[in-house]
Amino acid sequence: MGITEQLVKFRTTEVPEEAAAMMRLSLFDWAACGIAGAAEAEFAPFRRAQMVEEGPAHIFGGDAGGAAVAALVNGTLSHALDYDDTHFAHIGHPSVAVLPAVVAVAETMDIALTDAIDAATVGVEGSILTGLWLGRAHYQVGYHQTATAGAFGAALATARLLGLDKGQTRHALGLCASMASGIKAQFGTMAKPLNAGLAARTGVETALWAQAGMTAAPDGLAGPLGFGETHHGEGAEVKLPRKDWQISSISHKFHACCHGLHAMLEALGDAGIEAERIEAVKIRTHPRWMSVCNIAEPKTGLEVKFSYRHTAAMTLSGHSTGAISSFSDEIARDKDVCALREKIDVVEDANLSETQSLVTLTLTSGEVRRLRHDLLAPVSLEVRSAKLRTKVLELLGEPRATTLWNAAIGTDLDAVTACFQGT
Repeated sequence: MGITEQLVKFRTTEVPEEAAAMMRLSLFDWAACGIAGAAEAEFAPFRRAQMVEEGPAHIFGGDAGGAAVAALVNGTLSHALDYDDTHFAHIGHPSVAVLPAVVAVAETMDIALTDAIDAATVGVEGSILTGLWLGRAHYQVGYHQTATAGAFGAALATARLLGLDKGQTRHALGLCASMASGIKAQFGTMAKPLNAGLAARTGVETALWAQAGMTAAPDGLAGPLGFGETHHGEGAEVKLPRKDWQISSISHKFHACCHGLHAMLEALGDAGIEAERIEAVKIRTHPRWMSVCNIAEPKTGLEVKFSYRHTAAMTLSGHSTGAISSFSDEIARDKDVCALREKIDVVEDANLSETQSLVTLTLTSGEVRRLRHDLLAPVSLEVRSAKLRTKVLELLGEPRATTLWNAAIGTDLDAVTACFQGT
């Protein structure tokens, strides 16, 4: 069965309780990132420029608009801080593409939060499966999986919410094949989060167009001259989940920077060594991260989020990488951090997986310490929940963090979107 047939079949599947529970944690995390992202001054002009259409779908910061506009803005703002979840199997940020589409459409239809969670779970799983099918070649050549595979996941989730039949869902995916886009050249700029917003909007629009009767190629995703063939897709074999869903291995961020840095930062978190005792640092990482988050000498706070050397120097100097405020233009120029940065080398190591990092610290005393971390090390839902609540508390403060948590684990979607109001 081809990828398109699998996705069409998957739209009505029953969602396991554990997968839905993980999706609720991602809803909580995504909403917090969006609320915090709306406070970023540099995105205010973009946000205002979209407010030309009235509608029922709430937008981070306090406005409301039509479903497509809300999906675009919320997808962009929730990825603005690059603090949202990641799935390493398909190299993408699934929630920022799928959840904005689901929440916006669910609001227009007055759908219960439980049903929205199920739709989002199916959409996220669909985006991961699509990403796996496209394969590493698609990403390595320069496409941003959050935007490409994410758009198909958003379309699938929206198709489920709208109750589209098999033919309509196929057309929605076919229309999406003409719309899905996003390139890695945008990394480190405001256009990277825009990629997520565009994917969410594409999911909403293509499903609504299909519902209205618009048709597309029989298989625009996997057919001849389709999306996969023309976008360096590998056409890898994928199978629909049975017991274990891909969403169960989603990775949430606990550092406010590119996820490629997190294994290194988690390893350094256990170092407990004063900066002045450090003679040299060698960071080993998977080769693919070398072109993603290895800006050697970042000039801005945004560039710092994509720099092994600078974030390592920050951590070793005692700066919190879990705080959004740490990633400022000032930290990029901090003399002490920049001086320590010059002692740090980053090398690729194909023997490591994409979720692993190995750090070697050489101290002035001659002592050598080796630290290792793997982001795929199992984390229970309870531990993950506690870490996310701590993260959101730092992002939003009390009582907003608690209010959002109670809404995310409840049944009322309105309670969640009521939290979107600005500070």
